[in-house]
Parts: sequence; C-alpha cells; structure tokens
Amino acid sequence: MRTQSLLAAIGGILALIVLVSLATGPDFGPSLPRTPVDRQSAPPASAPLPAGTDVVAWARATAAEAEIPERTLQAYANAELRQRERTPDCRLSWATLAGVGRIESRHATFRGAEPGPDGRVDPPIIGIPLDGTGGTRRVADTDGGRLDGDPVLDRAVGPMQFLPGTWARYGADGNGDGVADPQQVDDAALAAAGYLCANGRDVADAGDWWRGVLAYNASGDYARDVWSAAADYAQRTAVPAPPAP
Repeated sequence: MRTQSLLAAIGGILALIVLVSLATGPDFGPSLPRTPVDRQSAPPASAPLPAGTDVVAWARATAAEAEIPERTLQAYANAELRQRERTPDCRLSWATLAGVGRIESRHATFRGAEPGPDGRVDPPIIGIPLDGTGGTRRVADTDGGRLDGDPVLDRAVGPMQFLPGTWARYGADGNGDGVADPQQVDDAALAAAGYLCANGRDVADAGDWWRGVLAYNASGDYARDVWSAAADYAQRTAVPAPPAP
C-alpha cells in the first residue's frame, strides 16, 4: 500500500471540493443490502470488462440483476472501458462508479429525473445552493450560473454531482459528441472516473480507493456508503460480457 499521507490528501480535497450529495442519507432500498465495510481493503471488484465489450448488450443483460437503469449502467461500463484506455494502471471498476452514482443521484433518477436514450438527464439534476448552512461549505459562483442556473452561489450539477469549477477541470466527453455536459450520463461517469483515478491512483489498492472516494467527497460516512454499494453491485452481477460485434 502506498504511504501517501491521508491527511495531506484530505487537505487537497478541501481545497477542491467536487460535490455535495443530493440525498439526505444512504438510500440502499430493500433490494440492496448493506455489505459490511472493510476499511483496510478496496471493495470486491467485478471482473474487468473485456476491451470491445458491447456495453448496450451488457447493460441489457445486467441491469435487472443490478437494479440500475440500463442507460445509466451503459455509462458506467463505458467509463470503465474508456478510463482503462487512459490510465490502465488505475484498474477502476464500473461497480465503484455505480456506488458513487447510487449515493449521488440514485443512478440519475433523483426526484423523478430520467436519462433519455441520448443519455441526457431530464429534468436536469441540480443540488442545493452552497451557502454555508446545513453542514455545507459556502462556495461563491464560479461560472456565472451557466451550469447550475445560480449566478450567486455554486451548486453541484448532474447525476455525478460536480461543482461547476471542478467540472471545468475534470469534465469529459464520454459519448463522443464533442461536448462535455455534466447532465449527460456518459460524460458525467467518465469525468467521475477521471477524478477517482487522478494523481496516479490505482483504485484496486485499498489506500488509493479510499483516497479517491474521499477526494470525491471528504466524508467517512459517504465513503463507507459507496464502498458498501460498490461491493454489493460487484457481488450480485456475474453476467459475462457479450463479445464485441
């Protein structure tokens, strides 16, 4: 395990907060039991998706067991494959992205939202104003309200809940349309993958997994909820990936 100081990592986190969870607490639901958390390990990983996996067919075969909307699950799978091309040593699993997506927006379905066939979430998911109350840090507007509609304060946006300033740095074009859109699930999932893998992290390593998720949200409770959800998704989905067409 690497010896990077966790306190130093958290110091960097607080300097660049990525998001604020929309949900008031973990919402695993009766069909997603809480897997006991092992603070000394990364969550059990799903088998890596083979290069060239047909993510549409894979998501169709896996979504019912995972209880994740097909279109959002496609985005997680696509992000795993794309991130492996960019940083093969990170070893990020779609299940960790699903763990984050579960806590952040219930897989892009928070408050009646739904990803369309093009992957764009409707209605857009926009978090609370970060005004310093309710345990939040006050974050003044950084984008003139372009992404969050608020010209005074920043709000986390999209199914993976990025702050506008962080999106400006880590935003990604996951669906290849030439636009990085935090409200589009492929873009949001790939941006989250890039953030989790930043700074040379290998998230199959326990220390790097915890550092990555704490970088996403500097809360121990949050990281434990993501660990539990990611472990459960990996353990309950063993559908082989269809071969590339």
